[in-house]
Amino acid sequence: MQVEHTRMYRVRDVAKHFDVSTTTIYRAIESGQLAALKIGTGQGALRITGAAVAAYAKACAHATNDPLMTGTASASGQDSTVTSAGARRARAAPPRAHRR
Repeated sequence: MQVEHTRMYRVRDVAKHFDVSTTTIYRAIESGQLAALKIGTGQGALRITGAAVAAYAKACAHATNDPLMTGTASASGQDSTVTSAGARRARAAPPRAHRR
């Protein structure tokens, strides 16, 4: 879909554009990553401007190319660090204090 900056899009159309579920788009709106307008009273209807779709696409592309992925905790209790070569290196978590 060609995004026109002045056009308003429905959530389902934006979801189809990004090939994700409508739930993912609603989460992006709730978290503030994707700007949307509420039209009407009560529950209303959400509409997303073409400019917001383009900005979200640019932000997503930038996030996937972000080389700074250090300090993310893993389920094993270790932190992983990305080295300059791009390989992950595990770092042991600090020891826990024992209580008596």
